[in-house]
Amino acid sequence: MWPSRSLFWISPFKSIPVGEGWWGAGEKPQSEDESIRPFTVETSDKEIEDLHGRIDGSRYTDPLEGSAFQYGFNSTYLKKVVSYWKNEFDWKKQVAVLNKYPHYKTKIEGLDVHFIHVRPTSRPNQRVLPIMLVHGWPGSFYEFYKILPILTENQGGLVFEVICPSIPGYGFSEAPHKQGFNSLAAARIFHTLMERLGFSQYYLQGGDWGALITTNMAQMKPQNVKGLHVNMIITNRNFKTLLTIILGPYLPSLVGLTQEDVRRLFPFFEKNVWEMLRESGYMHIQATKPDTAGCGLNDSPVGLAAYILEKFSTWTHTKYKDLDDGGLERKYTLDDLLTNVMIYWTTRSIVPSMRFYKENLKGDFDKRVDASVAVLVPSGLAAFPEELIHCPKAWAVTKYHNIYSYTSMPRGGHFAAFEEPQLLADDIFQFVRKVEKC
Repeated sequence: MWPSRSLFWISPFKSIPVGEGWWGAGEKPQSEDESIRPFTVETSDKEIEDLHGRIDGSRYTDPLEGSAFQYGFNSTYLKKVVSYWKNEFDWKKQVAVLNKYPHYKTKIEGLDVHFIHVRPTSRPNQRVLPIMLVHGWPGSFYEFYKILPILTENQGGLVFEVICPSIPGYGFSEAPHKQGFNSLAAARIFHTLMERLGFSQYYLQGGDWGALITTNMAQMKPQNVKGLHVNMIITNRNFKTLLTIILGPYLPSLVGLTQEDVRRLFPFFEKNVWEMLRESGYMHIQATKPDTAGCGLNDSPVGLAAYILEKFSTWTHTKYKDLDDGGLERKYTLDDLLTNVMIYWTTRSIVPSMRFYKENLKGDFDKRVDASVAVLVPSGLAAFPEELIHCPKAWAVTKYHNIYSYTSMPRGGHFAAFEEPQLLADDIFQFVRKVEKC
């Protein structure tokens, strides 16, 4: 998750400079290998034995009576998850699941960038459109495994060819070796990836950091982006926003709010200030001293699981923190959740993934170049009711100037593709149909 809080008026006439970067170790060479290489996820008995040994050495602190998930991950339930992890979870089987789709790597700006590339079955009379899906934290490319079969299946003559990369520093993408790698650098690298794959125009979809990265991609090279779909909406706050907050509870239609907006936004300070303060402690750590907390998470699989899985509880539904099990198995299976954790554990990527917060937030976020550049490409916005912050269409138009669809989703939270793949896929299809006029 990342914050969106720009206060600047948007200029509709600028695009973000593409620029260049080098994030590999040492000095930049005169040339770079641009080949695309097949990649296979692997494991070993030694890797699994090391994991089990570390699990056996874990120490726990008893939870406070009746605290559920109010203080974080409840250790009583954590012991049950860890017992399942060691005794029933089959990592080798899940590795086979990960390898269900073709994986590749290619070197861009000094980094080995990992991605999966899923082509639909060739059929007559179907239109194939390329789309890139970008994940966030603490997710991974695996979040999209439930939506991939839907997007790559013919829907009334329309189907997608899907490219799903791992953000550098996450999972199987190499971590940057130099300071400064932020969403703008990721956007540039992902444009290069699409161009290297032979695509001149394509669709984009993202949530969390993926929403910011794909938005930056649309701002950077709008001529290449046929359409942008996000399920975490980036806002630009100005006087109109302030007026909306003041008048919204009393005269919603006057300031462009729907009744659903009112329900999701107000009381404003409780839902948008106090709740965010309760849920954003991790962000302050990761935006300042990620390597310190990361040392413990990189060394302890149980600590890593608690840190990551707690987000899949409260970010799926805020009321899950009132449950002893955090509601984790209401929307997900332990196999799915632990597979995501294992991607972080086996690649030792928790620290570089946390650094992405510091690189994006080390300066004034409102003064970044992308804060004052509008999104002019066709945009589809999906507002899920349990998302951490609600953004009404009345606010979204200050950033996204070409909104083709804005959908108030009936259910779902932060991890839309993982939690509600059918809902998200249906919204992507209806948005693209509007853009393609089909």
